[in-house]
Amino acid sequence: MCDLGMSIEGTVIERRIRDLRAELATRGLTFRSHFWLSDDWFTPDDIPGVAIPFYLAHPRLARLELAQLLEVEGGTKAWCMRILRHEMGHAIDNAYCLQRRRKRQKLFGLSSTPYPEYYTPRPHSKSFVLHLDSWYAQSHPDEDFAETFAVWLDPRSVWAKRYADWPALKKLDYMDALMAQTAGKDPLVTTQRMVEPLSSLRKTLRQHYAEKRKRYGLEYPDFYDRDLRQLFSDATEHARNVPAAKFLARVRRDVRRLVARWTGEYQYRIDQVLNDMIARCEVLGLHLSTPEDRAKPDFMVLLTVQTMNYLHGGRHRIAL
Repeated sequence: MCDLGMSIEGTVIERRIRDLRAELATRGLTFRSHFWLSDDWFTPDDIPGVAIPFYLAHPRLARLELAQLLEVEGGTKAWCMRILRHEMGHAIDNAYCLQRRRKRQKLFGLSSTPYPEYYTPRPHSKSFVLHLDSWYAQSHPDEDFAETFAVWLDPRSVWAKRYADWPALKKLDYMDALMAQTAGKDPLVTTQRMVEPLSSLRKTLRQHYAEKRKRYGLEYPDFYDRDLRQLFSDATEHARNVPAAKFLARVRRDVRRLVARWTGEYQYRIDQVLNDMIARCEVLGLHLSTPEDRAKPDFMVLLTVQTMNYLHGGRHRIAL
């Protein structure tokens, strides 16, 4: 990976960073974070800088990411800006040591709280803003702060109206006051240190994606048979109908994309569930028992329920 020779200069990422800085300037924030290419999105502890995944620096690498993970995180302008605003929340938090402030700790919690391997989202909670998928603000106090900052910074969020009757409005009002105090001030932490820059990553793309697919994989339990039998059939009167496995293979792309959008889960993870379900349909010899235009939405409901049960069962992996 270090031999890729990529840089941010002259790429679409440079334009996105310029757009981000324009949003900050509009808010009176003169802080200029540093950015570098790495293997993923992250803002290291105590560093006022942001790592950006290498695949966004070249269209061919973005296509490789799509082929390997079924989606390109930050691949559209809107998606990229959402993530950049979030990461800038972390960077400003680090630059001005905001984690030490008593009111910040009271509203968001302690930064020293250990990150859980998994967390249980509460989709109906109004104590947290909604910005990135998977109710990410609920995963850790620092993520709550970064998500709140991102909503506050977004020029299209209309947050005062959007969250008018939410407890989360207290956090947004505090963010508004905190950033007014920060505007025009020099940061307390000015290090330009980079963690795991692309130039230091001595592993192949094959190794990188093998590790990433494993990290994004699932530990779903194998209990699909009952639900699949209710949706499809192994009865002799349906034996000439389209095999369920063949049908699912044909619709998997649309189903995967829509269920990922509804649940906020990675498409790659949902695709692993689809693999398991297709395999079980083959083993069980299941066929369609209803018309395809009915079977598809019914299956999407089933997959969504399975995914939401997984999320709410406290097994939602945090994205570090």
